[in-house]
Amino acid sequence: MTTLASKQNTSLIAHLLRRASFGAYGEDLERYVCQGYEATVDELLNSLGNDNIPYDLIRRYHVEQSTLRNQTSARALWIYRMATTRYPLKEKMTLFWHRVFATSAAKLINARPMVNQIDMFREHGMGRFNNLLIHLSKNPAMLMWLDNQDNHKNAINENYAREILELFSMGVGNYTETDIKECARAFTGWTVVNPAYMSIKMRNNTARPYGYMSWQFNIDEKDHDDGVKTFLGETGNFNGEDIVEIICKQDATPRFIARHLYHFFVADEVPVPQWPYTKPRNPDAIEELARSYRDSSYDISAMLRVLFNSDFFKSDEVRFTRIKSPAELVIGMLRMAGGLKVASYETYESADVCSFMGQELLSPPSVEGWQGGDEWINTGTYAERVNFASKMFDDTDRPGIRSLIDRIKAAAISGVLTPRQLVDACLETLGHIAASDNTRNGLLARAETETDLNFDTEEAITESEKKIATMLQLVASTQEFQLA
Repeated sequence: MTTLASKQNTSLIAHLLRRASFGAYGEDLERYVCQGYEATVDELLNSLGNDNIPYDLIRRYHVEQSTLRNQTSARALWIYRMATTRYPLKEKMTLFWHRVFATSAAKLINARPMVNQIDMFREHGMGRFNNLLIHLSKNPAMLMWLDNQDNHKNAINENYAREILELFSMGVGNYTETDIKECARAFTGWTVVNPAYMSIKMRNNTARPYGYMSWQFNIDEKDHDDGVKTFLGETGNFNGEDIVEIICKQDATPRFIARHLYHFFVADEVPVPQWPYTKPRNPDAIEELARSYRDSSYDISAMLRVLFNSDFFKSDEVRFTRIKSPAELVIGMLRMAGGLKVASYETYESADVCSFMGQELLSPPSVEGWQGGDEWINTGTYAERVNFASKMFDDTDRPGIRSLIDRIKAAAISGVLTPRQLVDACLETLGHIAASDNTRNGLLARAETETDLNFDTEEAITESEKKIATMLQLVASTQEFQLA
């Protein structure tokens, strides 16, 4: 018999996997429950290997994913990786940094540098923040996105300097306009070159004369301002790496990163531009995360470990309070349904669906990224969410959907599944969804328009499975299913 304690433990681990992963269902969830909460956190944080992506097969069926010059193919490849990865937290953090360090292929024209940036997030996104920020500052996609190729010794461009302080590390109110100018001076000469013609500086992102290309980082020493600079109260002959080290030891930096992590993993905050004027939802949680940043020498994984094991993360009050981003919803559904086949065109369709829901991967709307929260939901995007989920559950030949239906059938007592049992089994099977009384009563009213489901004949089984699939579609259309 299932005890209250075991139900609570299963619900807690399901909550962890919705946030730190893309969800877990059926046998996968049972495996995590058996090994326990702390061991699951350890597995998620320590699973940092490389996925065995079958690039040879992908390129055979999708030739355009070899050069990855266009956004369509690049988004499709990332969808495939997220839907099939063995390391979901690493991929979730890659998505997190893409949202924080928002860069768009729309300006770059060429998508390959964006793919390289996403790979960089994947490789360094769970390590030390100073290391990640240095790699970001040397990333060709970021340099071109924020015009640092036009940041010269005798004519500074402040775009990257401003955003590294305002949106990438500290937040408004923690630096001066003079700090921005001194920061820009330190990054002069940090530019990109054509890898095939290393002596030729790329000052723009046009296709001429060599076609689209994946730029490489280069420091033009002759164009670097090596004079003395005063930045955030420190004086010296600083370069970009020195600036990053100074930024990372400021008191404002860990609080800013902590608030981003809380916003992404715990509960929706107000949009980032309001942070200087609005206190965090949970100031104590932010301070606890900031302390772990300092104690661990800026280690992001250490902050995540504290976050996932904290009382504020485990609290019932924060469960089902975050609206799933389109990518979280789509990837969660794909993984629930059994992943993707290599030759499937569904990677492209799924990337398009994310865009229709308001999150065009590799093309955030501005340098501020996607704000999230209520901005994910309107009448149009909600309809896209419901239609996508309905389509997935309608395909009962998918291995994951078939497994869910079989588990719901197993809840039948003496071969009969009552309307109430059907509703309860669907809510539980789809991740222990905490439905409101209003939602549960609505689902029950719909279920009660049908007779009890039974499985005593082939005809009855076929009909009952259709009704189970219909109830799964209805659950997926609820407000609660949109929440993580």
